[in-house]
Amino acid sequence: MKTQHFEILIQAPRERVWTTMLQSPTYEQWTAAFCEGSRFEGSWNAGQAIRFLDPAGNGMVSEIAEHRPAEFVSIRHLGFIENGREDTTSEAVRAWAPCYENYRFSDEGGGTRLSVDSDVFGDYEDMMARTWPLALERLKALCERTS
Repeated sequence: MKTQHFEILIQAPRERVWTTMLQSPTYEQWTAAFCEGSRFEGSWNAGQAIRFLDPAGNGMVSEIAEHRPAEFVSIRHLGFIENGREDTTSEAVRAWAPCYENYRFSDEGGGTRLSVDSDVFGDYEDMMARTWPLALERLKALCERTS
């Protein structure tokens, strides 16, 4: 498994970037770069379960490993959801789980530097390398539009 790193400078305060990134309806707008109609169910609070879903209800079962508001968020991905069933124990899932997605928010030049470290596995490496920059540009536009 590899960890990919992405970052972007957003001309908006950390609190706004953090809120725009994690709350509806803006979460669904920037993550549409990965999958149109994507959404989450659950809580962003540390230790809580969260599910990341496509319009058909397939996706990832995860938990929030750590959350310091407007500073750091760590998502621990634990398995897949397919046809309404969670898989956290199959051999295919055990080959990569858990993997992490970490967001760091820091002040820079009157704005916010958002850094993303995302573990990738299997055939997802190229897709994530192409899609994360697009998603971050969408997030930047959403945050700066409300400045």
